[in-house]
Amino acid sequence: MNESDEYIITIGGEMIRNSVLGPELADEQCSTLGKIITVRGLREGDFLLAEGHKDDSIHVVVKGKLEVVKQTGGGDWLTLHILREGDMAGELGFIDGLEHSAALRAIGDCEVFSLERKDFESLLNQDPDLIYKVMRAIIRTVHGILRRMNAQHVEMSNYITKQHGRY
Repeated sequence: MNESDEYIITIGGEMIRNSVLGPELADEQCSTLGKIITVRGLREGDFLLAEGHKDDSIHVVVKGKLEVVKQTGGGDWLTLHILREGDMAGELGFIDGLEHSAALRAIGDCEVFSLERKDFESLLNQDPDLIYKVMRAIIRTVHGILRRMNAQHVEMSNYITKQHGRY
């Protein structure tokens, strides 16, 4: 991503309210969160996150699509998942600070809003209820991903078992 593509604006509370972070938040909490969010523009092929990179931000796709990709060797990339408008990314790195296990790359022009952990944590004493509600939203997202992965695992296991290991 080029530095010129990144810009900081105060986004409206309605954008927060309609995002995966906002369903439980009061209007004032949406406004407070909007003041510390960064909006980024990405162009086709730009990476938001690199595999193995540490990033203490959580990201929500506002416009466009991101693909979750992993290098397979020899310069090839494997697409693991497509993130669409409203989807969240980077939630585990936001919480635990560890390296990302995959990269995020824009499919066409894309816009995301990002929240840095240090900015988020600065609200802890001011509005602990806001922190709690956003963390619940993050956990709901992670739970949904885990459910999808479990279902895919069962589906794959059934496929392999029924094929007697031939696939």
